[in-house]
Amino acid sequence: MQVSDLTADYEKAGFGGRLVFGAAPAYLVVDVVRAYTDPASPLYAGVEAALASNIRMIAACRAQDVPVIFTRVLYQAGGADGGVFYRKVPALSAYLEGSPLGDFCEGIVPTADEVIVTKQYASAFFGTSLAATLRAIGVDTVLMGGFSTSGCVRASALDALQNGFVPFVVADACGDRDPRPHDASLFDLQAKYAEVVSEATALSLIA
Repeated sequence: MQVSDLTADYEKAGFGGRLVFGAAPAYLVVDVVRAYTDPASPLYAGVEAALASNIRMIAACRAQDVPVIFTRVLYQAGGADGGVFYRKVPALSAYLEGSPLGDFCEGIVPTADEVIVTKQYASAFFGTSLAATLRAIGVDTVLMGGFSTSGCVRASALDALQNGFVPFVVADACGDRDPRPHDASLFDLQAKYAEVVSEATALSLIA
């Protein structure tokens, strides 16, 4: 089935409703760290274009006083705090405490007053204070980009929805190690859980 036919099939079945961009957005930068951009890393994904998009999105959000929140992954020695997830994905050892692969990518520099969420699982909401933080600052819409599309971005978008925030996923700012899971995840997010928009659309929304 072609993509156009698939989209029509989903819409006919009642998927693909539209969510409205709210009055109080924040931008969530999901795991834009060196593990995905260092060719020596097991998680290297060739996502340099998405990194550049995130850098532009962050600059635009700061210029418009849109809060920017960053996430990263960190495990204690042995990875016990990663539970079953750590056992399922051995490459997560890249995020053991002290590894430079867990550092933010070049060009991604949180300011002193920007929130950094440290997590152990795929979703930025699971086991963290993110939802409480967003509610405390009055956020109703969560724009997001980061790595990987099929992993932590998808999980975070789903949990944003389930926590009552409207998720807007910036497609150009998301990256994965292969276009197939990337494209499939964006399709599924748009059909069921989020609005998937281009960087240009996201910039116009915050402007």
